[in-house]
Amino acid sequence: MTSETQTPPGILNEKIRNIAIIAHVDHGKTTLVDSMFRQSGILRENEQLAERAMDSHDLERERGITILAKNTAIPYGDYKVNILDTPGHADFSGEVERVLTMVDGALLIVDAVEGPMPQTRFVLRKALELGLTVVLVINKVDRAAADPSRAVDRVVDLFIELGADEHQLDFPIVYASGLAGTSSLSEEDALNNNMSDLSPLMETIVKHIQAPPGDKEAPLQLQVSTLDYNDYLGRIVIGRITRGAIRMGQMVGLFQRDGKLSQHRVTKLYGFQGLKRIEVEIAEAGDIVAVAGIPEVQIGETLTDPAKPEALPLISIEEPTLKMTFSINNSPLAGREGKFVTSRQIKDRLWREVKSNVSLRVEEGDTPDSFVVSGRGELHLSILIETMRREGYEFQVSKPEVLTKQVDGQLCEPFEDLIFDVPDEMTGSCIEKLCQRKGELRHMESTGGRTVVEFKIPSRGLLGFRSEFIRMTKGQGMMTHAFSEFLPWVGDIGTSRNGVLVASEPGEATSYALKGVEDRGIFFIKPRTTVYKGMIIGENNRSQDLVLNVCKTKKLTNMRSAGADVLEVLQTPIEVTLEFGLDYIEQDELMEVTPLNIRLRKENLDFKRST
Repeated sequence: MTSETQTPPGILNEKIRNIAIIAHVDHGKTTLVDSMFRQSGILRENEQLAERAMDSHDLERERGITILAKNTAIPYGDYKVNILDTPGHADFSGEVERVLTMVDGALLIVDAVEGPMPQTRFVLRKALELGLTVVLVINKVDRAAADPSRAVDRVVDLFIELGADEHQLDFPIVYASGLAGTSSLSEEDALNNNMSDLSPLMETIVKHIQAPPGDKEAPLQLQVSTLDYNDYLGRIVIGRITRGAIRMGQMVGLFQRDGKLSQHRVTKLYGFQGLKRIEVEIAEAGDIVAVAGIPEVQIGETLTDPAKPEALPLISIEEPTLKMTFSINNSPLAGREGKFVTSRQIKDRLWREVKSNVSLRVEEGDTPDSFVVSGRGELHLSILIETMRREGYEFQVSKPEVLTKQVDGQLCEPFEDLIFDVPDEMTGSCIEKLCQRKGELRHMESTGGRTVVEFKIPSRGLLGFRSEFIRMTKGQGMMTHAFSEFLPWVGDIGTSRNGVLVASEPGEATSYALKGVEDRGIFFIKPRTTVYKGMIIGENNRSQDLVLNVCKTKKLTNMRSAGADVLEVLQTPIEVTLEFGLDYIEQDELMEVTPLNIRLRKENLDFKRST
């Protein structure tokens, strides 16, 4: 499937190509960019490139995912290829949608074994809606179970399902191994490992992705797609010049969201080369640049010629689907571990996040010390929480809730496409649980002792399911999901969780006390953990909540010594992580977040035994 895209007449930047790399999580797009760097010649002979260089954020490296969209430029012969590496998770759709407005084409990276997955569907739909030229890259063709033909067929089916036109269906295909840095236009050569370097891929990009249109003599237009900050330069605007040119030191107009026009001087102008920003004197239509000197600017606004101001349409972003309440930490341990603990500090941090995180919404809560934060999903919100705690913030959050809206007078809620991959013997129990949560089975396929199942399910049905899924599959299952659409409300969802074990007394947990109540459930704490009244310390074996004293000490006699506690052997406690806590807590519970600990607690610390 190939179809050369003809360059429109009048293009002034024939040697520039702007592309986005979009794919499902872990299909290898960031690794492929690493190989492009190594073969581009922009690195010195003795310069080392860190693995997954585009994932520079600590959380990205730890989780193995891309969270923030990055842009870089790679030379290929006489061409400059601006590459934007975007998140695969639908929770970061704001990043994806902004990036797609800056490019003329996209590399769709699909795993040769797995084929297109939920996040592939979401991002591809956005690319097709924008009319981008798509180059399909079947990656990881050197995997043992690779089936490129099947992957291509499934991509064609997906294109048709998403309403692609005839031109979009006539996409070029490249077979590649991002890890090995090789590619080919022939499936047979790829399967026989008869591939060259990434030149076939780069040639396909140059041939099929059109050069960026835009008249460099026309009045300036640059849409703000990303914001950065520098201690010396202040706020830095990143975006593509759609028309005209921008020069160091010139006055530019800023068309704000409210329609106001302000003027500012460009203090620094940067282009991109590899992962570095380089100072330039002038940049013209079609290029992607970073501009300093615009203090109060928001994503989606337009830099323009102050003499002939003209705003570009604001970027349309998918609305949030999930909300939760952030509030100051008011537990008995408040203020001991965090650097920023006041409501003013938390509020300022959240409003600062909104300025660059366009998928996020922040509103005042029911009390002066609380704020309602809405995002695109649990992962979107958990990344914000984890980032804040690493910065030294201390706060507490409520159970996530889905956002609803009226569509044609009917109450609707968000639904998601879910795919899970589990051993055959565990399939039945997983399907049963999801059906109880109002999920609808769409497709099931079994190969090699494992079964892949597709569901359409309300977002509410997935709240708290991930930790249950891990337990049900004994850690052998893989699950992924992405927002699909708003559909009519399905009523009550029968999710169930056992009751919790709640501390009745403050102090330090002892192995003696824990051993005495070990038969009551599974604990989240270990001996010498500091607890307080109302803190959740474990899960009960039964459905009701239970209050326990885990701080009791053994009475000393002439027959026993204090050291006898050391001999007690206790069950291994469950580690309370951020994701576990968000999945686990109920409406009357909170998660306490500090730089050092994640604790679960009852909202009412004077909690009594449930009836």
